[in-house]
Amino acid sequence: MQKEIKKIGVLTSGGDAPGMNAAIRAVVRSCAYHGVGCAGIFRGYQGLIENDIEDLDARSVRNIISRGGTFLKSARSNEFKTPEGRKKAYDNLKAAGVDALIVIGGDGTFTGGLLFEKEHDFPVVGIPATIDNDISGTDFTIGYDTALNTVVEAIDKIRDTASSHNRLFLVEVMGRDAGAIALNSGIGAGAEEILIPEEDEGIDRLISSLKKSEKSGKTSSIIVVAEGDKSGKNIFELAEFIDSTLGGYDIRVSVLGHIQRGGSPSCFDRVLASKLGVGAVDAVLDGKRNIMIGIHHQKVITVSLETGIKGEDKFDRDLRRVADITSI
Repeated sequence: MQKEIKKIGVLTSGGDAPGMNAAIRAVVRSCAYHGVGCAGIFRGYQGLIENDIEDLDARSVRNIISRGGTFLKSARSNEFKTPEGRKKAYDNLKAAGVDALIVIGGDGTFTGGLLFEKEHDFPVVGIPATIDNDISGTDFTIGYDTALNTVVEAIDKIRDTASSHNRLFLVEVMGRDAGAIALNSGIGAGAEEILIPEEDEGIDRLISSLKKSEKSGKTSSIIVVAEGDKSGKNIFELAEFIDSTLGGYDIRVSVLGHIQRGGSPSCFDRVLASKLGVGAVDAVLDGKRNIMIGIHHQKVITVSLETGIKGEDKFDRDLRRVADITSI
């Protein structure tokens, strides 16, 4: 017989993403709507181990929907990777009267939640939130749209100075294992070349592309490079290689870094986070566990946590073709 859910815990873990606050808000207010208690767990799994838990109500999350980051904060936790750490977390949840846990984050967050659920028979539901959009089982993750808009805005400004000085700019964006940010922002900002970790076409393609651009009359260029691309040991080494191979270019490097994680979330991310937050509470109250809430064709869906963790290839090869055609 299913145990009655009287209180739901919520935490954010891993890298922060714009829209996490909107998701927390949706979870807390959905709990209030259903007359269920809600406990906010600060600093992710580490806060759970250290019993950093506080009851939240509908007013606790006022005025946070427009804020980037996560007011519950996030932290890495090596201790939670151990059975002893997870046992401490379980004891603290039981002492706080929490009957189910909603975890907001990426594959690392879901991996921790899956282990916890299996070891302690404790209901866990995941909400995907990562700017890389690299979680399987959902079309979009919270934070991805905002990060894309941030990158495109930055590249637009870089292009202004590139055009003014006939410069070649290498712009590094986040994406250690996935090139979704680089590929989409590169197309959106009109980049001449896009380097992503899913492809290993070598530096020869890049040099050939730059030569063609020069012959076609382009006097400035933008190359978007995902941080996980292996064309060089790093983007600065890549810039040195281009300079030594071609010469004649005034080359500049811009690493966008953590500005991609920050800022007020877009309307798309706020609405997505709200839908997934409400969907997560609905799932818990329906007795579902060991699942992730996702979005597919604008509909809220549920898939197993294993599906989210699996990291299925989401690389869009048709979009790569669009980039090649529109950059000539």
